Amino acid sequence: MSLKESKMTNSNQPQHVSAPLGYVEPHAGLLAIPPESQTLYKIISAENLLRSVFGGYLHFNRVDSYVDFPGADPHDGRQLPKDKPGNESSRFQNSPNFTAADYYDQSRARTYACCFSLENSNYIWSSYANNNKRGKVCVVFEFGKLRNAINNTLRPGNAAIEYNGNRCHQIFSVNYGLVEYVEWQSHQINTERLPNPILYTYLKDKQRFSEERELRVSLSAIGIGQLSLNDGSTMEFPNSLQLAFDFQTAITDGTILKILHAPGADTDFLKSELNKLRIVLSDG
Repeated sequence: MSLKESKMTNSNQPQHVSAPLGYVEPHAGLLAIPPESQTLYKIISAENLLRSVFGGYLHFNRVDSYVDFPGADPHDGRQLPKDKPGNESSRFQNSPNFTAADYYDQSRARTYACCFSLENSNYIWSSYANNNKRGKVCVVFEFGKLRNAINNTLRPGNAAIEYNGNRCHQIFSVNYGLVEYVEWQSHQINTERLPNPILYTYLKDKQRFSEERELRVSLSAIGIGQLSLNDGSTMEFPNSLQLAFDFQTAITDGTILKILHAPGADTDFLKSELNKLRIVLSDG
């Protein structure tokens, strides 16, 4: 079953065209990408790690949904305050009621991120996965191998979307990049031309978040039109997505270098559960 994009023509009648399929790293030239050998650290609760391992997925959050925990960034992926007036005054020729600001907001609501840090720091251990019952762990990845694994999953012809029991064409483009930390209230990037919406996904407030030293993997769908199934129902974008990822293979081939645990984590439970898949938890 394919996804369709509804687009307005000059006659204001909806015209149904096939939604564009997702691409692998279409915006790599716009983003700062670390060396292939870069080590990445991801803090996660022990419970969520086990869900991901046994479910075989990486968890992605929609970038406009980071509001439900202390320290969350409600501006994640949002157009900059200094950009917004210019974006609001820019309109689409065939849809004059739809502004560039609307386009950026809709793109944001269709963009997901999986976040990592370049450093195994006290900051990430104290800031993330604090809502847990069995402690927290840190999954350590090698960037280049993680990138290859995700790209292979999402290459054209390899992937599909499962949506409400329907198997649909894969419409999300994957990108990788280091987050740029800026002065949020004064920074501006639309002075010469309207920026690609992916750039807003990789900007954060320097004052609040620079200690994250974040690399993120983003999945984003087109920000124009409405996406609908062949039966005419409109596709909704949930707060999170699950991307297929085989943890056992990732450990075997060195994509995952180790799994560390915090003091106080229920290591007996973790070891017992992971041993069912022949995964050994480090004592470090």
